[in-house]
Amino acid sequence: MPPRKFTYKSAGVDVDANTVWVDRIKHAMRETYGPRVISRHNAFAGMFRLDFDEQIFRRNYRQPVLVACADGVGSKVLLAAELGDLSTVGIDLVAMNVNDMITCGAEPLFFLDYLAVHKIEPAKLVALMEGISQGCRMAGCALLGGETAEMPDIYAKGVFDLGAFAVGVVELPRAVEPERVMAGDRVIGLASSGIHSNGYSLVRRVIRERKLKLRAEYPELGETLAAAVMRPTRIYVASVLKLLRSYKRKRVVSAMAHITGGGLQENIARVIGPKCDVVLDRKKWAPPPIFPFLQKQGIARREMFRVFNMGIGYALIVRPTFVDAACEKLKRAGESPVVIGKVVGGKGRVRFA
Repeated sequence: MPPRKFTYKSAGVDVDANTVWVDRIKHAMRETYGPRVISRHNAFAGMFRLDFDEQIFRRNYRQPVLVACADGVGSKVLLAAELGDLSTVGIDLVAMNVNDMITCGAEPLFFLDYLAVHKIEPAKLVALMEGISQGCRMAGCALLGGETAEMPDIYAKGVFDLGAFAVGVVELPRAVEPERVMAGDRVIGLASSGIHSNGYSLVRRVIRERKLKLRAEYPELGETLAAAVMRPTRIYVASVLKLLRSYKRKRVVSAMAHITGGGLQENIARVIGPKCDVVLDRKKWAPPPIFPFLQKQGIARREMFRVFNMGIGYALIVRPTFVDAACEKLKRAGESPVVIGKVVGGKGRVRFA
């Protein structure tokens, strides 16, 4: 008997589907391009100009520092796959990266995604790529490239994973330095849209154990559970950078924190240094309905604040004399800022009053 003819497709990888997929996503990528992107057909890597001299889009740096980060969406993708709706997790992917980046005061420049799947199905995945493209437009960065890996031996049918990398830039003298935090500073909180993209192993466990129905509407939520848990992470880039750029010389923002896993306490503690504490007042804001709903299912209050953002997705530590002005600027940028705490002398801890 002659030896069997093996093909890549017989091993589970469809090269033709990948070619179709690459063609399908080109439009979504180009929607994010600005004049600083150097577009080259079928290139193996993306190119982006740091300095740009054309007057209308002028960008020139004196002491540029590149800022890079990497993040994913976590197990929220399992709920997206279960619901058959991939339209929001692409926005989540962008948000988780660029929200981290701007804590340094950096402007996002470009974004690279990594998608790993059991099987490339262009018709199903296009909503995901459109979400990534939308998120990049919201963040003002270019979707410069990425990788889609078809790995049937690693990912089960219908399962996929998302990761990404983002690169930005900040002028060194304008970089946000947490060492500047001092007693008397105030903490301004910006609202989250809900759970964002952290804590979904716990969320999924609660849904499973309490036999909750994703497509059912619950009176406490005023919407379906699916709508509440799949609402995409807010992207704070435009409002935060607008605030920072409104002060050409003064350094009114001492530090910033993206509130992700670990909640308010752990994330704010990362940016205050060893000689300060932050005291937060939980009465200053009301968490979105999804949080009391989850707590009611059997999660202790302390655990809720340790895992979730509890309604505050981003925090800025601001000099006390500029708090009112900063809040007003943030309101004009579309935010609903709330002064949720203050900085006092201490040992680098965050506590609730």
